[in-house]
Amino acid sequence: MSFSVYLPVAGCALNIFLLLGLGGLVGFLSGLFGVGGGFLLTPLLIMIGVPPTVAAASDSNQIVAASASGTYAHARAGSVDFKMGLLLLLGGIAGGSVGVVFIKMLRALGAADFAIKITYIIMLGGVGSYMFFESLGNLRGTRAVAAGGDKSRPSVYARLVEALPWKIHFQRSRVTLSVLMPLLLGVLVGILAAIMGVGGGFIMVPVMVYLLRMPMHVVVGTSLFQILFTCINVTVLQAAVNHTVDLVLALLLLAGSVIGAQLGAKVSRRLKADQLKILMAIIVLVVMVKMLVGLLLAPDIMLAYKGGH
Repeated sequence: MSFSVYLPVAGCALNIFLLLGLGGLVGFLSGLFGVGGGFLLTPLLIMIGVPPTVAAASDSNQIVAASASGTYAHARAGSVDFKMGLLLLLGGIAGGSVGVVFIKMLRALGAADFAIKITYIIMLGGVGSYMFFESLGNLRGTRAVAAGGDKSRPSVYARLVEALPWKIHFQRSRVTLSVLMPLLLGVLVGILAAIMGVGGGFIMVPVMVYLLRMPMHVVVGTSLFQILFTCINVTVLQAAVNHTVDLVLALLLLAGSVIGAQLGAKVSRRLKADQLKILMAIIVLVVMVKMLVGLLLAPDIMLAYKGGH
């Protein structure tokens, strides 16, 4: 008996249980870390034969379900800052619209697939390395000394943030910031969401922790809230403009991810903040290395071409 299903837009047949399992895994990570899971799922789909542009667009569709499930679980626990999330969302929608148009231009030039892979490698490598070493330092107890130094001499970034106008207080996150901060960061994440087929969570989580100075338990729920609406916008635009959303693929991934997200949210509340961050960093770096190796190794068609000369 064959358990394969044909994906009409992707143009290939894949095992149903494999796709359900991938959706469940990414949904679990979504609820655990506050990420949409696209940073992991899109490259995995590419590895099993789904074209990169279809993988990115269909994945953003699936993330809608995973982040909705995760947001609900975290909202019940009181760990979603809706005020901060709405500002990040406004920026995310604007950035996502720009990103979709940019991908359309790249597809016309025949460079979209390569651009998606290169963007992944750069962003995953940078974010993963920073999170790993920062969290490792925290677990070893070295942060207290650095924190003491920061208080006596504010950094350039701290002085810049302090100089920004239109400050408001975010009660749930216990921070006071200019509204420009979440808006501009939301634009950046929205652009990445469209280009990479992700909710931008793996970028947004460290941004919230290190730049917006939000508590980790609030970061996870708020990130998922922002990701939910950003990816709804990206999914609609990808389907209308680029016609790269495979509904069959998205529905199978969605079915697994909804259940996985609920389980991930429960586990998230049992782990310490730095344990969560270092686990996320390791996963990010593993995926980055795998994609880098795939990009550097010569494709079979090139090897055959060279062999014939």
